[in-house]
Amino acid sequence: MNETLKTIYERRAVRKFKDKAVTKEIIEQLLDAGRMAPSAINRQPWKFYIVTKKEDIKLFSKEIGTAALKSIPQMGIKNIVKAAASSITHLSHGIDFLKAPDPVFHGAPVVIFITAEKDNEWAGLDIGMCTQNIMLAAKSLGLDSCPVGFGKFIMQAKSYSKLNIPAKEQVLLAVIIGYRDESPEVHERKRDNVIYI
Repeated sequence: MNETLKTIYERRAVRKFKDKAVTKEIIEQLLDAGRMAPSAINRQPWKFYIVTKKEDIKLFSKEIGTAALKSIPQMGIKNIVKAAASSITHLSHGIDFLKAPDPVFHGAPVVIFITAEKDNEWAGLDIGMCTQNIMLAAKSLGLDSCPVGFGKFIMQAKSYSKLNIPAKEQVLLAVIIGYRDESPEVHERKRDNVIYI
């Protein structure tokens, strides 16, 4: 298996990290990999807000958890069921969402909030590809990662202003990076989802 495929197959969503810093040089390498992602009309809509200060990461994590729970009543029954299923997934990883000191970012030493301008309808797809590049680059450099959809709730957190994100932008995703302290098993992949035309 070539190195690219090996990295793809070995990447896992990691939710337990060692207390070990990631250097700025490595973070810059990861961002450069993200910047190489394709984007609609080559707009490269992403902006990266990097948080490495432990106190800020824990504060954001707690406030995001609170904001996410407050949003449940406005979600409707169908979305509440989906959110509950997502919480069960977290619990299956041994994470007590309500009691953990860092329930959203899991002790990762690096959190990257990725934004785009609010009026860019393709930004979500572009940022998905950018984030995948970052995660694969991290794996290739001996780090691990996890995309965090709950990261978007930072916009409802009391401490949101600490990120200095302009009003014209929105957080679409966060990704956590660090040195793993767990070895998640690979989940079975669906094989009945291909239709040749």
